[in-house]
Amino acid sequence: MTSIDARPYRWPHRQDLAPGATALIVIDMQRDFCEPGGYIATVGYDVAPAHALIPRIAALRDAVRSWGGLVVYTREGHRSDLSDLGSHKRFRSRAAGGEIGSRGPLGRLLVRGEPGWDIVAALAPADGEPVVDKPGFSAFHATDLDRILGARGVRHLIVCGVTTDVCVHSTLRDAVDRGYEPLLVSDCCAATDPANHAASIETICSEGGIFGAVASAAAVAAGLAAAEVAA
Repeated sequence: MTSIDARPYRWPHRQDLAPGATALIVIDMQRDFCEPGGYIATVGYDVAPAHALIPRIAALRDAVRSWGGLVVYTREGHRSDLSDLGSHKRFRSRAAGGEIGSRGPLGRLLVRGEPGWDIVAALAPADGEPVVDKPGFSAFHATDLDRILGARGVRHLIVCGVTTDVCVHSTLRDAVDRGYEPLLVSDCCAATDPANHAASIETICSEGGIFGAVASAAAVAAGLAAAEVAA
C-alpha cells in the first residue's frame, strides 16, 4: 500500500495514494498575511514565519502538480461594502488594531480586489487551478470548495498555509466532519505564535489523529514519489 510516513498513522489509512482522489489545499498565502504592510503586520505580528513558507510551499505544490493531484488555493477576504463581515469579526479585528476594511499600505485590509488580498506572486495559481474566496476561517464556510472537491472525487486533502491555529485548523476540523481525510504538512504552515503552531499540531495528532495526520514536506514528497513508481 502506497502511503505517506505521518504521525500518528501512515496517511491515508483507507486506500492507496491516488492523484485523482487527492488535493493540495494552499490556505491564505496572501500578501495581507505574508508581507509587510498587510493585515498581520498591521496587528503587530512578525510576517517572517509566513513569508518563509513560500519556497517550501512552492516545492510542495510542484510535487503535487507533477504527480497529478489537484491544487486548490484559498483567499480570505470580504466584499468591498463589508456586507459579508460579521459584527464579531469586525469588532475583534478592530480590537486587535487592524480593523478589516481600513486602509493600509497594501490597500484596504482583507478586502477582495485590494493588493493585499491577492496570493503572493511566487504562488500564483496556474490556469485551471481553483481559487476559493472565503469570508470566514474554514475554507468550507460559505464557499463552493466541497462541491469542487466532490465533483472530482477527492477525499484526501494535503493542507498547508496560514495560520496553523486559525484558518488551517478550522479547515481541518470542517474537513473531518465532512468525511475527508486531511494531512497537515507541518513545515509548510505557520502561526503568529510558535506555541500556537506547536499546540495545533499536537491537537491534530491527539486521540489517534482526531483531525487527521501530520507529516513533513520531505515525507510527503517521498510518499508521492513512491506512489508514482508504484503506479
